[in-house]
Amino acid sequence: MQQKTKLFLQALKYSIPHLGKCMQKQHLNHYNFADHYYNRIKLKKYHLTKCLQNKPKISELARNIPSRSFSCKDLQPVKQENEKPLPENMDAFEKVRTKLETQPQEEYEIINVEVKHGGFVYYQEGCCLVRSKDEEADNDNYEVLFNLEELKLDQPFIDCIRVAPDEKYVAAKIRTEDSEASTCVIIKLSDQPVMEASFPNVSSFEWVKDEEDEDVLFYTFQRNLRCHDVYRATFGDNKRNERFYTEKDPSYFVFLYLTKDSRFLTINIMNKTTSEVWLIDGLSPWDPPVLIQKRIHGVLYYVEHRDDELYILTNVGEPTEFKLPPWACGFIMDTNSDPKNCPFQLCSPIRPPKYYTYKFAEGKLFEETGHEDPITKTSRVLRLEAKSKDGKLVPMTVFHKTDSEDLQKKPLLVHVYGAYGMDLKMNFRPERRVLVDDGWILAYCHVRGGGELGLQWHADGRLTKKLNGLADLEACIKTLHGQGFSQPSLTTLTAFSAGGVLAGALCNSNPELVRAVTLEAPFLDVLNTMMDTTLPLTLEELEEWGNPSSDEKHKNYIKRYCPYQNIKPQHYPSIHITAYENDERVPLKGIVSYTEKLKETIAEHAKDTGEGYQTPNIILDIQPGGNHVIEDSHKKITAQIKFLYEELGLDSTSVFEDLKKYLKF
Repeated sequence: MQQKTKLFLQALKYSIPHLGKCMQKQHLNHYNFADHYYNRIKLKKYHLTKCLQNKPKISELARNIPSRSFSCKDLQPVKQENEKPLPENMDAFEKVRTKLETQPQEEYEIINVEVKHGGFVYYQEGCCLVRSKDEEADNDNYEVLFNLEELKLDQPFIDCIRVAPDEKYVAAKIRTEDSEASTCVIIKLSDQPVMEASFPNVSSFEWVKDEEDEDVLFYTFQRNLRCHDVYRATFGDNKRNERFYTEKDPSYFVFLYLTKDSRFLTINIMNKTTSEVWLIDGLSPWDPPVLIQKRIHGVLYYVEHRDDELYILTNVGEPTEFKLPPWACGFIMDTNSDPKNCPFQLCSPIRPPKYYTYKFAEGKLFEETGHEDPITKTSRVLRLEAKSKDGKLVPMTVFHKTDSEDLQKKPLLVHVYGAYGMDLKMNFRPERRVLVDDGWILAYCHVRGGGELGLQWHADGRLTKKLNGLADLEACIKTLHGQGFSQPSLTTLTAFSAGGVLAGALCNSNPELVRAVTLEAPFLDVLNTMMDTTLPLTLEELEEWGNPSSDEKHKNYIKRYCPYQNIKPQHYPSIHITAYENDERVPLKGIVSYTEKLKETIAEHAKDTGEGYQTPNIILDIQPGGNHVIEDSHKKITAQIKFLYEELGLDSTSVFEDLKKYLKF
C-alpha cells in the first residue's frame, strides 16, 4: 500500500468507535476528520452504470458538536466554612493533593455532547438531559427531558445523543467513568417528556423513518467488549424490538453509521484489516439490507452518499473490486487523485474533540478550531527526524520553553504509542503545560505502528515488524540527546495501553536511555494475553499482534519483544505503573505478573551487584473500580508528577502550585 492511503484509516479512526486495547474514552476519542484531514484526501472517480432512484431525502439528522464542560459535582454546594487548616509540617505535594481531592473542582477532561436538531439544541446540564431553543442555548433557559439519576448510576454522563427525524423521540447513550457499558434511553418528546424505553449495552445507534412515517431506532448490542448483534426497534402504539443481524466471526465487530445526508444507514462489519458494508434504505428500513462488497482479506472500505451517488473510500484503487448492486451508481475513491474532485466533506464528527488537539501550520501550533494555542505563547515547537537503524526517518514533535537555556540540563519527557495505526495524541492536558512552564522538554515520537504516515507506517510496525517501533523509539531518544535535548539521567518516558509494549521493551533492551518511566494501563504481557482466547479482544487483535497459539513464527517473534518475557537481571529505570482493577482490555493479571517478576529480577541483580547499588523504585498503583478508559483523576496526575520529580531529584513545589491553577482549583 502507498503511504498516501492513510485517508481510509483516518476516516474510520475519527468517524467510528474504536475497539481494542488502544481505546480511549469513546465520547472523547473522535475528531473532526473533514476539517483536519481533508487536505490529504486523494480521489479517483469511476462512473457506474445506473443512478439511484430519485427519492425524497430525509432531513439531515444532527451530529454532535463541541460543547461545554460539565460535572455532576457542579450541582453540589461549595462548603468552605468547615474546612480544616492543613498541618504546617505537610510537604507541598501532600498539601496540594489534599486540596485537589477534597475541594470541588471543574472536571477538565469531560466534554459534554451537544446536538442541534431543528430549532433546538440537546445537551447535558448537570445530571439532566435538556434542550434549549437554539437562540437561547447560552442563556440557561432549558427544558429538562430526563434526569440521569433515575438510572441509579454513579456520576453518569451522556456519551452520545441522536434525535429522531421529526423530533418525536430523542435517544441518549449514558455511561459512567467506571464502566464501558452504556445504557441507551429513549425519551418521548411531549409536553411531559417521559422515558419510553431503555436498552443495556448499546454501542452505536441511529434513527431512520419508514414509509409509514414511523421512527425506527437501529442499535448494536455489545457483550464482553464484542459488538456482533444489530437490532431495530419502534415505540409508541406499535412497539417492536428485533434482532436482524448477528456477525458469526468473532474477530469482526459491527457498528452503524448514517450517511451524511441521512439517506442510508450503513452496517459496517470489520476487523483491523478487512471490512464489509451493508446498506439499509433510509426510506424502507424494513427491507433486507443490500451488500456493497463481500469481505476480501486486506480490503478496507467505507461508504458515503450524496446526490444519488455512492462514494466508496477504500485502500485499493481498482473499481472492479466493487460489484455494486444494480440500482446503484457512484464513484470509488482511493488516494491517488485530486482531492478537488470530491464534491463534499466525506466524514462528519460523531463526537467532539478532546479539549485541544494540536495541528501545525506556518510553523505555529494551533488548536483544532484554528485559534492559537496558549502554550505557543511561551513555548517553541519543533519538528525533528531520527534515523532508525534501517535508515527509516522517524518524525518527532518537540516542545520546550522559549527562553530555556542549556537544554542539555533540562528534564525530558518522551511520549510513545505506536500501535493500531493510531496517531500519538498531543492533546492539551494541564499537567503537560505545567511541565513545559517548569522547564521540561516534551517529545512525541511518531514511531512505526502508528498512523501518522499512512497505512504503510502502521503495517511496518505490526505483526512480525513490531521491533521496528522499538528501534524507532531508541533512535528518537538517542537523536534527542545527540541534538542537545537533555541527557539520560534527566530523561523520562511515558506510555498508555498498547504504548506500554514499546516502553516496556525499551526498559529491557536499552534501560540506560531513561531514568524513570510512567505507564498507565500498560499492555506488558503480550504473549500470554494473545494465547488466551477466552479474553474478549484476543481474536479481534490477531491482525495487530499475531496468533501465537497457531503460528510458531508469531509466537517466537512476540517472545523477542514482549516486556514480560524479556525481563532480565540488569539495571532498570524506576517505573510507576497505574492499573485499573476492572480493566477489561488490559487484564490486571498480566500487569501484576510483570511487576512481581520485575521486582524479583531487580532484587536478584542487586544482590549480585553488591553494596552501594541504588535499586530502582517499582511502584504499582492499582486504582479501585474503574476500567481501561477511566477518567483522569487529580490523585493519579499528582502521583505521577511527584514520581517523576522525585526520581530526577527536582523541586516540585512550584509545579504543584501551577497545577492547581490549570485544574481550575
